[in-house]
Amino acid sequence: MSTNSETNNTDYAALVLRVTSGVAFLAHGWMKVSLFTIPGTVAFFESLGLPGFFAYLTILGELGGGLALILGVGVRAVSIPLIAILLGSVWAHSGFGWTFSNEGGGWEFPLFWAVVQGVILLLGAGAHALRLPVFDRTLGKFA
Repeated sequence: MSTNSETNNTDYAALVLRVTSGVAFLAHGWMKVSLFTIPGTVAFFESLGLPGFFAYLTILGELGGGLALILGVGVRAVSIPLIAILLGSVWAHSGFGWTFSNEGGGWEFPLFWAVVQGVILLLGAGAHALRLPVFDRTLGKFA
C-alpha cells in the first residue's frame, strides 16, 4: 500500500525523468538538423546500410518525442518509438566499444537512455503533465 507522499515522489520522479529525457531528445534531434544537416544525417544512415528515410523518422521522433515528453503528452505511447530509436543507436554505435568517449561513440549511453525511456514508459507522465482528453480517449493507458 502506498501513501500520498510516495505517490507524489513517484510523480515527481517521473516528471524529472521525462523532462530531462525530452530535453536530451530535442538536443539530439536539433543537432542532426543544425550541425550534421538533414542531408548529412541521411548520408550517415545510408552509410550504415539503413534506408535514408530512417533519418527523417529519427529526426521527427527525437524532436516531436522530446517535445511530447517535456509537455507530458502521450508519454507512454511516445516512449515506444523512442526506445526503438535508442536501440537503433545502440546498434549503430556497437562497433565503437563500450565507452561513449571512444571515437565514434560507444554503446553504453544509448543503452542506458533506452532503459531510462523504459522506466518512463512504466511510470507514465507523472506530475505537471499536459492532459489532453483526445489523447486520453484515443491512447487509453498509453496516454
